[in-house]
Amino acid sequence: MDLGLAGRRALVTGASSGLGLSSAAALAAEGVRVVMVARDADRLGRAAASVEGDVHVLPGDVSDIDSVAELVATAAQMLGGLDILVANAGGPPAGTFASTELDAYLPALELNLLSTVAMCTAAVPLMRDGGWGRIVAITSISVREPIGNLILSNTARAGLTGFLKTLSREVAGDGITVNSLQPGLHRTPRLVDLHGDAVDDLGAMIPAGVVGDPDDFGAIAAFLCSDAARFVTGAAIPVDGGAAHGLQ
Repeated sequence: MDLGLAGRRALVTGASSGLGLSSAAALAAEGVRVVMVARDADRLGRAAASVEGDVHVLPGDVSDIDSVAELVATAAQMLGGLDILVANAGGPPAGTFASTELDAYLPALELNLLSTVAMCTAAVPLMRDGGWGRIVAITSISVREPIGNLILSNTARAGLTGFLKTLSREVAGDGITVNSLQPGLHRTPRLVDLHGDAVDDLGAMIPAGVVGDPDDFGAIAAFLCSDAARFVTGAAIPVDGGAAHGLQ
């Protein structure tokens, strides 16, 4: 299926591995010109080398809120504009209410909430100028069903989802869609690091019977950026193989 994205310009953060990398690769495969952002320059370079298409690298840390506007501006300068933002970042440390100090919340909010707010603040005017835009944020299934021992992630990503829903209504008339994807368990390097050879056993916890394929996730992210998805906005979409139990 041709998504009609050839020649579009995208910024993808957290793109050196996992779901960010798969999203960048899926967009590049559709002819999108992509700037890939991550903190580790060497790792980012290796990731970009694995992607077929017109890709560029831009080392940066989106949790450094004061630097985000310049990061987005630099990406737009590299591409000659910006049409697509895929906002992605790693998760904060694990912990419960009892084990998490109050001063741990601000860094978590900067990483998983304020970074995307800052990126949108910088990117939306560029998209409005072009009369077209796509924002896709990668959050977590924990927004739908909070995960034990992840109180920081549960809190920050739920707040981000509220922001995205509000933003989607305000910019829909400008030709800009705003959606989020809520991944469950996917075969990312982090999941393999955590579970090693037992990663396949996690499929028993998922109704689909298997751990998710990051490439499939990337294809969904790319579809949300397409013209065919122009009437999908304000959605928070689970990509979890049916793992979440809730109705919403």
